[in-house]
Amino acid sequence: MVSMKDIAGACHVSVATVSKALNDHKDIGEETKLHIKQVAKEMGYFPNSVARALKTNKTYNIGVLFVEEARSGLTHNFFSHVLDSFKTTAEEQGYDITFLNCSKKRHNRMSYLEHSRYRGFDGVVIACVNFEDPQVVELIQSDLPVVTVDRAFDNRIGIISDNYQGQKELLEYVIEMGHRKIAYVHGLDSAVTRQRIKCFRETMQKYGIDIPEEYVKTAEYGDPVMTAVRTEELLRLADPPTCILFPDDYAAYGGINVIKAAGLRIPEDISVAGYDGITLAKMIEPKLTTVEQDTGTLGMLAAEKLISLIERPKQTDVETIMVEGHLIKGETVAKCQ
Repeated sequence: MVSMKDIAGACHVSVATVSKALNDHKDIGEETKLHIKQVAKEMGYFPNSVARALKTNKTYNIGVLFVEEARSGLTHNFFSHVLDSFKTTAEEQGYDITFLNCSKKRHNRMSYLEHSRYRGFDGVVIACVNFEDPQVVELIQSDLPVVTVDRAFDNRIGIISDNYQGQKELLEYVIEMGHRKIAYVHGLDSAVTRQRIKCFRETMQKYGIDIPEEYVKTAEYGDPVMTAVRTEELLRLADPPTCILFPDDYAAYGGINVIKAAGLRIPEDISVAGYDGITLAKMIEPKLTTVEQDTGTLGMLAAEKLISLIERPKQTDVETIMVEGHLIKGETVAKCQ
């Protein structure tokens, strides 16, 4: 391994001068600095990350805690796009990202906080987890810089998709199209689900629309099989809905397949809507009515705020930032006669 001493010998300068050149100090000439950097590159020199961490008290490594309960992992459309944006932004600012080992099969597994300290993470972003998990709570309450995605805490920066407003825009559009018999297949209990259900009930009440108990069903996010089962139950009702809202776009296609198999046309016979705005929903005909979440902004803000918290903790406000999505009217909600 090439050392700074080797570079100093090749350039006929002191080790201190090499160190200053490689760290862009201003008290040496620009020509000397460029020469030393060029020689270092030609010799295959790379700075030692451990030594760098000891010197700067930073590893330039960010931990990512991502525990997707439905086991769709990084194929989960919403969070995969959020994390891609997060990764791009973090790398642009000189940081690497590392996933925390979340395997429950591993014996003597460290807690999330212990793993974060073991890896020397400068900070951690937390997304798509059970926020009531004691290990997650421990990490959030620790002294490590932490940013959460899609969940707010009083003592942490939270980057949140505005689920209430997104659901409101979608529902008001469906109502504007004349629908009053509106069913809702929502996701499993979470902060996101609670916000969407709250909006659903409050908006329906605002417009004086009754919600039959059998119109509200539960299915896992990203699970077209369970959504198909719930859709079958709705279609068998004596008074079926004219429109079904699904928990997300991917799951919606489970319900759409059941509707088509029953010989019904979308939207002529029954209307449907999803949530998320995945690419697939914009390509398959008819194009799905949905709410597109701004995953690029969510990931970018999560990275920027976490890095700011790492590098400028006293100047960084602890706040919850709401990111709005936008309604895509698509072609799956018809005017109700």
